[in-house]
Amino acid sequence: VRAQGDTYQVVADVSQFEPPDIVVTTSNCHVTIQAEKVAEDGTVCDTFTHKCQLPEDTDPLSVSCALTEMGTLVITVRRR
Repeated sequence: VRAQGDTYQVVADVSQFEPPDIVVTTSNCHVTIQAEKVAEDGTVCDTFTHKCQLPEDTDPLSVSCALTEMGTLVITVRRR
């Protein structure tokens, strides 16, 4: 988690996954990124999980995500 002006950012490289495979959730000042790639035969061939705690001065209702063309997931949270 890094401070950028009046926001915090969490950045993750999820370039090996397709957008529908990526799930971001927030709960109790934590952000969790989960991604799972499923092969054509139904087996899971790649997974990614990252959980981080947000600083206490964040606004939990302001969480937003963006996926860059290069496959970098950027999660932004406003500071109070």
